[in-house]
Amino acid sequence: MLDLLLLRSFVTIIEEGSFTAAANRLHLTQPAISGHLRRLESQLGKPLLQRTTRSFQLTPEGESLLSYARAMLALNRDALAQLTSSSFHGCLRLGVAEDLANERLMTTLKRFMKRHPLADVEVRVGIPSDLLTSMRQGHLDMVLGAQCVEQEAGICLWREPLVWAWAEGESCELPSPLPLALFPEPCPYREIALAQLAMAGIAQHTAMLCVSGAGMRAAATSGFAIAPMPVSQLVPGLVALSPGHGLPALPDVEVRLVSAASNDEQGLLAALTDVLVTELAPVRKAETA
Repeated sequence: MLDLLLLRSFVTIIEEGSFTAAANRLHLTQPAISGHLRRLESQLGKPLLQRTTRSFQLTPEGESLLSYARAMLALNRDALAQLTSSSFHGCLRLGVAEDLANERLMTTLKRFMKRHPLADVEVRVGIPSDLLTSMRQGHLDMVLGAQCVEQEAGICLWREPLVWAWAEGESCELPSPLPLALFPEPCPYREIALAQLAMAGIAQHTAMLCVSGAGMRAAATSGFAIAPMPVSQLVPGLVALSPGHGLPALPDVEVRLVSAASNDEQGLLAALTDVLVTELAPVRKAETA
């Protein structure tokens, strides 16, 4: 019988793209994650990953197991929810930063509501600072957003690098002044990017003011502008500019889940928090130009 703990570690390694990131997501050590994989390979008598000094890829057996493992873990979660006869009911109002309102989040919320049919989640997408103000005014119960400098309490879901994103294959020589694609104020990515450029004495101008992540990615992918964005949001056609391009380093982005101090549905709030903490970390795939 395959151990669900080992399968969860295996799936997380693939989703995170590294043993270290998988260990961070599961709150384990890297040796523990490596040990789980070795035990799983020993049970099956076949290697699941082909390793090099810098990366790994799935073997044919690993590819086959991955689909089974995901299905088994999903069945386990659904069975647990059904058999524990969850009594959670009510409505939670969740504020989500625009760049985090993606398919992964919505799929996670859909699964949550399926497991708890008496519960409902209402989502409002916007600018994190505005969402936090709404939460303090009692209009939201939780806010999911990013920050570059720790300002809010709450639960850190993950950290990842903030990078300068530009079109793959563009000239190595950057335009001057530097054309930027930015969200409107207030935005943590905008604030830190402009501050770092100013300290480095690099001239810039806002070539595109974006109201959506899609617009920002389009500006960067086309080579029209350079955009500060979390590394997990690099799509095909986008690369992270290397230090060799002369741009200042950007700090890590910290994605946090902040909850209202008082809430009438504390049990439901805790249940949704647990789901987001365990299931929401991004798949990290990045290239450097």
